[in-house]
Amino acid sequence: MSLFLIAEIGINHNGDMKIAKQLIDEAHAAGFDAVKFQKRTIDIVYTQEYLAGHRDSPWGTTQREQKEGLEFGLEEYKEIDRYCKELGIQWSASAWDVESQKFLQQFDLPFNKVASAMLGHKPLLAEIATEGRKTFISTGMATMQEIDDVVELFKKANCPYELMHCNSTYPMKEEDANLMMIPALSHRYHCNVGYSGHEACLLKVSLLAVAVGATSIERHITLDRAMYGSDQAASVEVHALRGFVESVRKVPAILGTGVKNITEAEKSVREKLRLEVEA
Repeated sequence: MSLFLIAEIGINHNGDMKIAKQLIDEAHAAGFDAVKFQKRTIDIVYTQEYLAGHRDSPWGTTQREQKEGLEFGLEEYKEIDRYCKELGIQWSASAWDVESQKFLQQFDLPFNKVASAMLGHKPLLAEIATEGRKTFISTGMATMQEIDDVVELFKKANCPYELMHCNSTYPMKEEDANLMMIPALSHRYHCNVGYSGHEACLLKVSLLAVAVGATSIERHITLDRAMYGSDQAASVEVHALRGFVESVRKVPAILGTGVKNITEAEKSVREKLRLEVEA
């Protein structure tokens, strides 16, 4: 099975379609299989009190202005859908409420994604599972019992899923990666397990994740880590994307099969250097 690579654009587009398209272009050129966004219904996800609170941002001085400034609507998602189809790259979005999931259904997406923060949102999980669409499920901030409950829900709905090991800190310290959870989750649930990373380092953790069995990798991407936004610092800058993809895709070939054999390249060396001496 080939490694499935997701470039998480999330809200790193900062509400700008030009930036979103640049990120899609770069992900496609680098060889990612898909790009992913985030969708929220602002007045459902956040309380009115919270939205009225103060927050300085490029869009104003309230939480509402900041959240609305980052949010794409129907016309933007229609353009994302058209643009990704034209390029030939898959796209999806992680919904943060039921209405947003219903909004996304009109695009007949190739897969769904459950964000770690949504593992306790049973109505949203049920809505996603009823679609019967392949779903990547991040497991950050979750107990094993909570993961058990989510897996059981998807199994009962007969909805295919792939878990994604995750630590939900931005950026994540490398020593908090706990990558041995990838084979542990695979053994416990008998399913494919990927890795959703938020570390500042470019390759180290992702390479090791593939080495211990990750079947998918999701990484946030950005034009510039210094841009406005809480996810930018834990993202891979676009100039490094091609090298990132080439490196992680080489890992399975480097690991090999575990079967000892003499490679074609070794045969000529053997002919020159192998010394055969009978006892």
